[in-house]
Amino acid sequence: MDGGERRHDDPDGGEDREELAEEDHQDEHAGDEDDDGGEDELEEDRDDDPDRGGESVTIEITGLSLYTHHGVSEAEREVGQRLVLDLRLDVGETDATATDALEDTIDYAEVCQLVALLAQQRSHKTLERLCSVVADRLLGDYELEGVWVKATKPEPPIPLSVDEVSVEIWREAEE
Repeated sequence: MDGGERRHDDPDGGEDREELAEEDHQDEHAGDEDDDGGEDELEEDRDDDPDRGGESVTIEITGLSLYTHHGVSEAEREVGQRLVLDLRLDVGETDATATDALEDTIDYAEVCQLVALLAQQRSHKTLERLCSVVADRLLGDYELEGVWVKATKPEPPIPLSVDEVSVEIWREAEE
């Protein structure tokens, strides 16, 4: 199947990514002389290794775009504006690298929902305060070693030509 074709057996018109990935993998290695399983065998061994795991993990969420009501001026808080949030969650050691289980790590979709709620339910005058509230809540709700939060205003309401303004905060978990 070439890249432009669609599968007709998928009701959404999308493609079954696992099947395509496997087909691509087979196509890439169709002419390989090594028939002993080489690389594939190594990947399987890594997945089944019970001693593997406990590796340090960082989760990054980039470009969470939300419509919010933060700002110093009354107009910013009343009318609102787009805000972009970037997050880095220092998860530390996690077994998810070996178990492939969501319960062994942090669900980033859940984190995005929480951050959206925090950014949209209340108005703050400064991005510093918003970042602080988000960082504190993430550290309180999840077992993290640290968290980095960056809030960016892509169109800041200032009378000069500026691409964006941003504030970032790094917090480490208390021992």
